[in-house]
Amino acid sequence: MKILVTGSSGHLGEALVRTLKAVNHEVVGIDLRASEFTDKIGSIFNRDFVRRSVSGVDAILHTATLHKPHVATHSRQDFIDTNITGTLNLLEEAVAAGVRAFIFTSTTSAFGRALVPPPNAPAAWIAEDVVPVPRNIYGVTKTAAEDLCELFHRKHTLACLVLRTSRFFPEEDDAKEKREEYADANLKANEFLNRRVEIEDVVEAHLLALKAAAAIGFGRYIISATTPFRRGDLADLRANAPLVVKRIFPDYEEVYAARGWKMFPSIERVYVNERARNDLGWRPKFDFRYVLDCLKRGVDPRSALSRAIGSKGYHAEKFTDGPFPVA
Repeated sequence: MKILVTGSSGHLGEALVRTLKAVNHEVVGIDLRASEFTDKIGSIFNRDFVRRSVSGVDAILHTATLHKPHVATHSRQDFIDTNITGTLNLLEEAVAAGVRAFIFTSTTSAFGRALVPPPNAPAAWIAEDVVPVPRNIYGVTKTAAEDLCELFHRKHTLACLVLRTSRFFPEEDDAKEKREEYADANLKANEFLNRRVEIEDVVEAHLLALKAAAAIGFGRYIISATTPFRRGDLADLRANAPLVVKRIFPDYEEVYAARGWKMFPSIERVYVNERARNDLGWRPKFDFRYVLDCLKRGVDPRSALSRAIGSKGYHAEKFTDGPFPVA
């Protein structure tokens, strides 16, 4: 199969190109930036460039995007050009070229304000039926691009699956108070309970989506590590998260104490991947139990793929107050 990967110089794009080539797919990587994983340099906003790139491919993995970290450094028009017009260009050229499957990488950030429950309310149970309430131009453009995918399936029968991925980038948290309160590894380990996913599992979800797209037609899926929590835990999670975690993982306190780590006092949202597991046959390997077991053995819980890619950052310049400016 010949597969076009957009954003091939980025974190997920590189991971997909590495993996696809390892299993002998023909891959064309496109990006604004040069890298050993990018074959063609250009913008998805450029319709002619997209047309040339899509010609002859069987499937598209569309990861290219402006991210939340770009909200403070790029204009709203930049977001529209890349995330909406760029996606539209790819969809239109995919239909013209007879592409069989289109997998769009979206984000759980698209849920926006729906992720934060009112004060004193239980934690939010975030599944695909939760209606997004975007909080910034990033969320607005990602949900609009998702809707374009649905439109092109409905109007042109293009098989389109949307994968809303949770956090998988290795960069430091953008919230200064969290960086000051938690060691970075501690913060990321905690997030595997409710809002993080490992890059190796994200890649596997994309490959399974490619296989399932024709049969499913269109669908939106949350791609996050399998949470150990249930709906019955939500009130306690908001009030006293360490108590709930200890109930499920009696060994976690000892593992954390040995490192001087601590659990979040409260967890306000839980991402639920049940639909992806059921429809795609996705079985994510990396979860909080896996992380704890690695810590017990003194083993780095990150996947080999994550370590090979490393940290890329979001901007060419460095910022003194954090990994990127916050709008």
